[in-house]
Amino acid sequence: MRPLVQEDLVELLPLTGAPNMWMFYTHDLSTITGITEWAQPAFRKERLQFVIIDKNTDLLIGSSAFGNISSRDSRLEIGWTWLGQQFQGIGINHQIKQLMLSHCFEVLDLERVEFKTDVLNSQARKALRNIGAIEEGVLRGHTLMTKNRRRDTLYFSILKNEWPQLKRENDW
Repeated sequence: MRPLVQEDLVELLPLTGAPNMWMFYTHDLSTITGITEWAQPAFRKERLQFVIIDKNTDLLIGSSAFGNISSRDSRLEIGWTWLGQQFQGIGINHQIKQLMLSHCFEVLDLERVEFKTDVLNSQARKALRNIGAIEEGVLRGHTLMTKNRRRDTLYFSILKNEWPQLKRENDW
């Protein structure tokens, strides 16, 4: 993983071509306009967006980010995550979350890491539960999605004192 740069958008675009990938996402990244709009907060330094790189091929395969950072509260959100369809369901997301969570708790020494997802996104909910994130609650009509749908957002979190056990349970 490394921070996103402007030049990455052209290389990421071929991974984003299936509009159905963006059903549970806030932007439709299948167009250059959509992916450019999605990247703007990263370029404005409002979140730290990473590209995910396949070590074997050095090709970009997706993205994830640290955002909603609160230094005062010692917390941040991991999100804005997506992988090209051919890289989904093979354990890459689990590995990425391990790297990011390790950095959050062991390097940044945070107290809390948050995750948000669409209540309709059963795949994301299952993945978050599988890493040990705790479901906290629903914010109704919280976020504008693609095609002008308002999503109910489900919050999850992991706390610093939970990290050692989750690390053991996940063999991280």
